[in-house]
Amino acid sequence: MDELDKRILRLLCENARMPVKDIAREVALTSPAVSSRIRRLERDGVIAGYTAVLRVPQANNTVSALISVANPPAQRQEFLQTVAAQPSVQQCYHVTGSYSFIVKVLCPDMDALEHLITTFQKMGQTNTQLILSAPVNRDFPGASLRP
Repeated sequence: MDELDKRILRLLCENARMPVKDIAREVALTSPAVSSRIRRLERDGVIAGYTAVLRVPQANNTVSALISVANPPAQRQEFLQTVAAQPSVQQCYHVTGSYSFIVKVLCPDMDALEHLITTFQKMGQTNTQLILSAPVNRDFPGASLRP
């Protein structure tokens, strides 16, 4: 991957729907050359896919939190199935340290968060941190939890 590929990737990260002709103009290549590079980056697995980033309406989801869960290995599969079935769960990380998992959630209110924590507590000790803001968010450039 050369510097031109990196510039193309930066532009696509900012706007995955940017027209190829606009990318070509930005990187001083022809549109067919840019299309060829993008296809190669996709084929090589550098670009794994494209996604829509939704801004969650504040009225519907107002409580963001990280829930750390110390889950015994014997209950790991049950825990993962429970997590996958929860629509409030945004991400689940398997981590090292005192806890087995950190689950990022977005709930409509504190009652929903409390219910989710209670559900997770049935499968291990929990520790919850409320997310106040996301001053740096590199997962989805331009995205935030709040409008």
